[in-house]
Amino acid sequence: MFSTRRTLLGGFAVLPILGGLPGPARARSVGDAAATALDSVFTAAAPPALAAGIVTRNGLVWSGVRGVRRAGGGDLATLNDRWHLGSNTKAMSAAVFGRLVEQGRARWAMPVAAAFPGLTIDPAWNGITLDDLMRHRGGLLDGPVVNRAWLMAAHADTRPLPEQRAELARGVFSAPPAGPVGAFAYSNANYIVVGAAIEAITGEAWETVMQHELFQPLGLASAGFGAPKGEAPWGHQGGVAVDPAGIADNPAALGPAGTVHMTLADYAGFIGAMMGGAPDWLSEDTRRHLLTPAVGDPPAYAAGWGIGTAPWAGVGEPGPTITHNGSNTLWFATVLAAPERGLGVITLSNDGVAGQRACSSLIPHLVIAATA
Repeated sequence: MFSTRRTLLGGFAVLPILGGLPGPARARSVGDAAATALDSVFTAAAPPALAAGIVTRNGLVWSGVRGVRRAGGGDLATLNDRWHLGSNTKAMSAAVFGRLVEQGRARWAMPVAAAFPGLTIDPAWNGITLDDLMRHRGGLLDGPVVNRAWLMAAHADTRPLPEQRAELARGVFSAPPAGPVGAFAYSNANYIVVGAAIEAITGEAWETVMQHELFQPLGLASAGFGAPKGEAPWGHQGGVAVDPAGIADNPAALGPAGTVHMTLADYAGFIGAMMGGAPDWLSEDTRRHLLTPAVGDPPAYAAGWGIGTAPWAGVGEPGPTITHNGSNTLWFATVLAAPERGLGVITLSNDGVAGQRACSSLIPHLVIAATA
């Protein structure tokens, strides 16, 4: 077991690009403060590894990593390692749907019946749209469909993934919504169904569409699906390493809700794009639609993003924030960003318990470092 008595440094980098922040001296100050915070939180929370970054619309401006790829081993985590993002995948699936809207292949407020013209859909779903599902307000709950029995069966299912997702959608829409329509109820099933809709619209697997519409246009060369294999950190549960050659992630059919992995730098590229850094990839209208929460009772949740407000997030006044956590219980990822200011922070860990403590604790320290 890795001990915090052994301080293992995986390295960190400070890049001289701090959009809106003055000069190299400022960059060094930000980097020093962020590195000190990373050291402190890593020592206190003791995950196997902890990575962090400060990002602008242009990508990473500071990044650091501490610890080892596998508890009990000496193989240091590096800035080139891939990290499992869990439910932070949801914002990517929503962005890909936004790309289809821009191409005229889909539309906002698309009724579920229009997305699945071949299915027999219970009349209680009339008026419910894919926007509702992406915002977790369509009455779709995990319990009846994405439960322990489904997870176990899906791990053993050898059918093509689009076929598996289409079957789940068919089961969902054959009965009325299990939850109250319009009320927020976070559910992985929502995004599995959104993935199935993307497949029905395009005729291609969600994984293929992700490659064509997100990974390739943004140059996210490290992106993939499931627990990263090869030269990469292992996920941990309670400090125990889990071999990615076995069952080290949710079943692949859950992909649109949470199986993407990539490097910290590539994830920062996506976050930068969601703050407006890639207007050729995603128009301003589309981006704003994706970041606009549903009208209704709290919490404020948009298409794969929790929405808040913070004093530091605006330009001269408080502004909106976007945030999300992701975990498959073996990894943990957190992002908090201010689109109007073009500034965000990311934390990643290869442990679902100590990693959650570390990622959550480090976020406010990185914000202070980036905005002081």
